[in-house]
Amino acid sequence: MASEPAQTCVHIHPAIEPLWWMLGTWISESPGEGSFPSIRPFTYLEKVQITYVGQPMLNFSFNAFDPDTKKPMHRESGFIRIKPGTNKVAFISAQNTGVVEIEEGEVKDRELTLASQSVNRMSFAKEPHVQQITRTFRLTAEGKLEQTVFMATDQQPLTQHLHITYTRSP
Repeated sequence: MASEPAQTCVHIHPAIEPLWWMLGTWISESPGEGSFPSIRPFTYLEKVQITYVGQPMLNFSFNAFDPDTKKPMHRESGFIRIKPGTNKVAFISAQNTGVVEIEEGEVKDRELTLASQSVNRMSFAKEPHVQQITRTFRLTAEGKLEQTVFMATDQQPLTQHLHITYTRSP
């Protein structure tokens, strides 16, 4: 059976109950895999913190680092909001690459599926420019959190970019 998130002193707002399974600190034990036609394949480790502070949303931060050198890589932070009374979810993210995005989708059971609605970037963001993102989070029967990300740029169609599995940290 899937492990339950750590108990908190804060009562969970009813609007985010469908997302309770995401709460916690998650660490990748095995490196995640990244690839895309325009780059060399790579591996990474990542620490994810998904927290709740009493508002009807979750806060998140993703911190990826090189598995060998431990140097920081990708950083991403933002919010996960659910439309009260529905399974409609928005994922709002700012990244250290200069990309800011809004993804929307649905939560069903222990799976959250999202697709970009808006992708913007700073004026001097590195090319090729991201045009589209899809992302799925899934809680496995073993209690692990999986994330798979597909990406399209102005030069490449939608292609799997990242896959990683996390274990909940005590």
